[in-house]
Amino acid sequence: MKYTKLNFMMSVLGIIIYVTDLIVDIWVSVRFFSEGQYVFGILTVSFMLFGTLVVQCFSYSWFKDDLKESGQESQHCFLLLHCLQGGVFTRYWFALKKGYHVAFKYTSKTDNFVEEQIDPHKEVIDRVTDLSMLRLFETYLEGCPQLALQLYILLEHGQENFTQYAAIMVSCCAISWSTVDYQVALRKSLPDKNLLNGPCPKLVYLFYKLFTLLSWMLSVVLLLFLNVKIALLLLLFLWFLGILWAFKEQTDFCASISMEFIYRIVVGFILVFTFFNIKGQNTRCPMSCYYIVRVLATLGILIVFWSYPLSIFNSDYFIPVSITIALTLLLGIIFLIVYYGTLHPNRSEETKLDEVDGKPVQRDCRMKYFLME
Repeated sequence: MKYTKLNFMMSVLGIIIYVTDLIVDIWVSVRFFSEGQYVFGILTVSFMLFGTLVVQCFSYSWFKDDLKESGQESQHCFLLLHCLQGGVFTRYWFALKKGYHVAFKYTSKTDNFVEEQIDPHKEVIDRVTDLSMLRLFETYLEGCPQLALQLYILLEHGQENFTQYAAIMVSCCAISWSTVDYQVALRKSLPDKNLLNGPCPKLVYLFYKLFTLLSWMLSVVLLLFLNVKIALLLLLFLWFLGILWAFKEQTDFCASISMEFIYRIVVGFILVFTFFNIKGQNTRCPMSCYYIVRVLATLGILIVFWSYPLSIFNSDYFIPVSITIALTLLLGIIFLIVYYGTLHPNRSEETKLDEVDGKPVQRDCRMKYFLME
């Protein structure tokens, strides 16, 4: 298990996308307020705060857990940094600093894991995986609602400008990157998981997630056109069902009961937009049921809209959007079948003891209780 120069470059790209997404969100919110669109501005800021507050809570909780495991006392400076919304940047600083040393300065002469208690490559990989999961949380908690809002504004009000398109494109890039990056980092951090090697599985996985998500986002936007209250009630109901499933599965991801409760709420929210394997177990049946319901819900929304007179909608948008929803849903399901049918890295057999140093496989990563498929 090595943290390579390519992995380091991917980590650098990750923080670039993170900062770009943050700047664009601030830019969009400032534009809304400057144009007097206070409702959209408040919604944009609310989505940003919701995502970053949850991420800071998880980040600080993990810092405390890691310090406790290493026998160190919790440092107040970490709490202050997280209160100032700097937890993710702090993690990127530590991960990139250590990652650069491991990827560029570690040589075969110093790469002696027999005498060291901690594998430096494993340490960096775990830090990067933590970062990937935090980015994944923030992407779905903030990026998905943000994307739905921007699509709604674009289609409902016809506000076509560079800021609008930039926000949509950056949100799509952030969602796509965080989803694939986390899946790759997660499998690299767990010794008993096969790696997601090669560009083909990653691209197919990306298209499966992106197309199914885009189809659902556009369907939600169409439902918002019909009735905002009905759309919000549907989303709240799906969120409630996701939370119930998380409690039913009795997830055991966090060390504290309070953080586990927050984790289940977050999982329920993400399940509104995409499938989430919350315990790393075989989920063929739950996933099949999830996407069957997704297909039926999407078709139901389209049928409802086609039963209404098109005169109440902008036909220049409605017909192309309906076609896009159907095509992206179909493509997403096709890529899903291809990925799980031919490209999915199956679980490997339990990794044996290393013949060189005789050390057992390190399995103390918090991600052993979590796997997103």
